[in-house]
Amino acid sequence: MRFTKMHGLGNDFVIIDCIAQRLDETELERKSAALCDRRFGIGGDGLILIMPSSTADFRMRVINSDGSEAEMCGNGIRCLAKYVFDRNITAAGEITVETLAGIKTLVISSNNGKAESVRVDMGAPEFRRSLIPMFGEDALIVKEEALAAGGRELRVTCVSMGNPHCVTFVDDVAAYPVETIGPLVERHEAFPKRTNAEFIQVIGNGEIKMRVWERGAGETMACGTGACASAVASALNGKTSRQVLVHLAGGDLKIDWAEDGRVFMTGGAAEVYEGELDIVAFG
Repeated sequence: MRFTKMHGLGNDFVIIDCIAQRLDETELERKSAALCDRRFGIGGDGLILIMPSSTADFRMRVINSDGSEAEMCGNGIRCLAKYVFDRNITAAGEITVETLAGIKTLVISSNNGKAESVRVDMGAPEFRRSLIPMFGEDALIVKEEALAAGGRELRVTCVSMGNPHCVTFVDDVAAYPVETIGPLVERHEAFPKRTNAEFIQVIGNGEIKMRVWERGAGETMACGTGACASAVASALNGKTSRQVLVHLAGGDLKIDWAEDGRVFMTGGAAEVYEGELDIVAFG
């Protein structure tokens, strides 16, 4: 079984082309955990399957390193776009991708036949508590709400970008104990499907720094949907404009929360290497 190792700003994935080859989709939880193991496997934050779709150009499945399936992955979908474009699986500058969070439209900017950056229409954010989802009395918006975690009272703004996000603003994100507070927020009883936890330091009207504890993967170098949620939360709370440059450990993403409500994410992706899986070892 052929695979490709790719990353979006250091958020890395094992990519398997399920159009060109058949993958047994049983026991994906076990297989993803084994493949993403950084000592005994290839290593990655998740497994991405590129599949045929009856409703879009391609279909994407995202299995986290702990075996759970994510609805959507912003960095992963840019990797998918680069994979199919660079290999001439598509020559189109615009493609659609079916995800568990709906069909996403991607615009690919290229140079000499290679994708350099991808602009993703992430759709409109969802603020309603029941649709994030988040327990508690339903409300149209969860903004600067108190949440107790690790002996601290966090003030959180929660947003769904097809998957749940809990955003906390902090004074010094580099010094913040993300590795301690992150997992407590991820598995907080308020979130029935767990949540991604973003910790944000506002730098200026159009600039923020972000660290993220991803649901099912732990702290990662970048999270595309998290960057979108954080930019939306920053604008919603009057801390920034609707166009934000998000600085992550692995690089920068441009986020634009358009006036029509849709969020656009622009960034790159990179290929690291190709290889072949031992079917006996990984099933």
